[in-house]
Amino acid sequence: MPTVVAYRLVSLEQGLRAEVVHTVTDADTAIAVGSGDVPVLGTPRVIALCEGATVAAIAAHLDPDRTTVGMRVQLDHLAPTAVGSSVRVEAVLEELDGPRLTFKVTVNDDRGLVAVGRVTRVSVDRQRFLDKLR
Repeated sequence: MPTVVAYRLVSLEQGLRAEVVHTVTDADTAIAVGSGDVPVLGTPRVIALCEGATVAAIAAHLDPDRTTVGMRVQLDHLAPTAVGSSVRVEAVLEELDGPRLTFKVTVNDDRGLVAVGRVTRVSVDRQRFLDKLR
């Protein structure tokens, strides 16, 4: 039975998941994002796609006054992906520890596994978080 956690107006449960499909463009390459000199999907874009999938997995389950922010990314980028290829990014909520949410993320293209790892996000009160900017 999945663990259900209610934490400061957030109701989430293990197993929530989302999949994001993205076609790699020139703007996604290591060259474009400044992380290398080859025209393949850059690691910073892989990370951003993984974070996007984690956000999508829980978006419908957050109180409107809450959001999540990135805390930790652990990712093995295992294979190159060419411009024009599609990647499928899946995020599954694996662990809830108070406000911390840990997701398993996988990235695949037509040739197989591209990246695998974990993304940890923290649930925060949206306005209090933004007030820290002042």
